[in-house]
Amino acid sequence: MLAMYTRAYKLPGHSFFLFGPRGTGKTTWLKTVLGDAAWYDLLRTHTVLELMRQPELFRKQVEALPSGKWVVIDEVQRLPAILNEVHAIMADLKGRHRFALSGSSARKLKRLDTNLLAGRAINRHFFPLTGAELGYDFEVDHVLRFGVLPKVQAEPEYALDSLEAYVANYISQEIQQEALVKSLESFTRFLEVAALMNGQVVNVSGLARDAAVARPTVQRYFDTLVDTLIGVWLPAWRRRAKVKEVAHPKFYFFDPGVVRALGNRSREPLEPSERGFLLETLVLHELRAWMSIHNTGGKLCYWRTPAGRELDFVWQRGGKAVGIEIKASTEWRPEYSAVLKELLETHVVTSGYGVYLGAQPLRDGPVDVAPLKDFMKLLSTGGAFT
Repeated sequence: MLAMYTRAYKLPGHSFFLFGPRGTGKTTWLKTVLGDAAWYDLLRTHTVLELMRQPELFRKQVEALPSGKWVVIDEVQRLPAILNEVHAIMADLKGRHRFALSGSSARKLKRLDTNLLAGRAINRHFFPLTGAELGYDFEVDHVLRFGVLPKVQAEPEYALDSLEAYVANYISQEIQQEALVKSLESFTRFLEVAALMNGQVVNVSGLARDAAVARPTVQRYFDTLVDTLIGVWLPAWRRRAKVKEVAHPKFYFFDPGVVRALGNRSREPLEPSERGFLLETLVLHELRAWMSIHNTGGKLCYWRTPAGRELDFVWQRGGKAVGIEIKASTEWRPEYSAVLKELLETHVVTSGYGVYLGAQPLRDGPVDVAPLKDFMKLLSTGGAFT
């Protein structure tokens, strides 16, 4: 039986968009917190066709609902025009109903210049399972190898099958259609090369050569992965430091298991060369989820000099900047803290954490060094960035 996880997200008191990759549990969570809502599942062809044939039907049905009733529209990008009706209802009935509008892609909404309700609905984002939602009861190697999608974690005996199906049936097919791809072969080749570049500074021209795909096409493919929430650009930190900062962004996929599946490595044991990037991917997921769950604001980036000295993540909001160094090692060496110490001494960052796979929390001068699960606990309680 598929295990159920208690998610940490709180239901807003206001109409909201809920964006997140397919398979992260948006629908399950919405059914948990809004079980008595009026529900429109746009993954159901019958529902979509009915609303396309009779667009006025939606408004009539909503107007018949009792005041205060929530209305859920699941996978709203499949029928963007329905947002015009939502907007009209909000304007005409003024607070009578609240809407939860979930989606796994912003691409169609952007491409069709869709009505995004002019601020009448706030934005929230949904992610795979966090360490807190797993109760910190996981083996690190298992998470690095298979990721934290709910189905993968709930049915570990089918983890390989689930990941391979996710890549073959969703990413390689549905997202191919989102990218307006004519050749599945070229898109698949791009995905394999992009997976190898996960967590690294992206040279689009070089990647285009490796994937044998035109540079503008590669850029469009990346844009599609971002719009469908499968990947994210991590920009370089532009705040002035003692030396010139590198300006090119890095690209990360949203889940370490998906990265390995895209690179055709799901069935292979973890290699030392991939552990560091996979651990960064996992920590970035935790950071982004924490920012969403707690609605913290701020931005994430990385810092790197032309000489290659690098700080994996910086979270910045206002005058606060927290640096984070990630090491897939069970031992924390003094040189791991070097960049953080320099930035702390020059007041470029206000605090700093090292995250590693050892068992004991440490203090390395001004740097707090935490085992992975300890750092996750700090994030979940809000203690890391206060």
